[in-house]
Amino acid sequence: MQKIHLILRKEEIDEQKMNNNKIAIVLDVLMATSMITAAISFSAKTIIPVLNDAEAKEVAVSLPKGSYELVGEHEGLTIEGFLPPVPLMLKEKMVGKTVVLSTTNGTVAIRRSASAKKVYIGSLLNGSAVAEYVSEHHSSDTIVLICSGSSGHFSLEDFYGAGYILHHLLENGFLKERLSDSAKAALLFYERYSQQKEGKEILKLSQVGQMLAAHGFEREIDYVSQQGIANVVPLFQPEGEVYDVSRGKFYL
Repeated sequence: MQKIHLILRKEEIDEQKMNNNKIAIVLDVLMATSMITAAISFSAKTIIPVLNDAEAKEVAVSLPKGSYELVGEHEGLTIEGFLPPVPLMLKEKMVGKTVVLSTTNGTVAIRRSASAKKVYIGSLLNGSAVAEYVSEHHSSDTIVLICSGSSGHFSLEDFYGAGYILHHLLENGFLKERLSDSAKAALLFYERYSQQKEGKEILKLSQVGQMLAAHGFEREIDYVSQQGIANVVPLFQPEGEVYDVSRGKFYL
């Protein structure tokens, strides 16, 4: 029986092991994977996750002037010359644009997972859609949920988001017996606090949530804490871009 694993920090990603036909679902609930989900929902053309600001600028050079937005943070601070990775603030700016996204944790986790068979982008916003899609297309594969964490540390919000996706994987036919102990722990944590108002409080109690609130981004936390409102399934492509495979394109 193929397993469902949970990695608690991006630093635990073993790129060689990921290469063995694993299906990755990456989470950075505050904010990278929520930002990607929202950008697709807000009609961005595509998203390019990069490792750092230097790579973002290299990518931008190859794009037509006016066709993209540089978005990113490093250790919680907006990169100079970039827009902050908070979706509601950028809703109008992303329409029809390529979003070149650099974050401390989430985009790095996506790139480190690139050797997997498929790399999906998950959040509370789209976790139910991702779980349904993965259940339909990868029911016999080994699934690895990856919490990006926060600069090498465990993050409460990613753990909660992983539990949310695991809950929906089980609802779509996966067996609980397939879950590793860390995955079972995330599932139990989510099921204990599964109400949306409880999830919102968990995000606000987290270290990253407190930092965002201190900088005036409480409305953004409220937005990304919503469960299952986005019917999009972002897939990271080998060429480095993210597309929504739920629309029947860019898959297989």
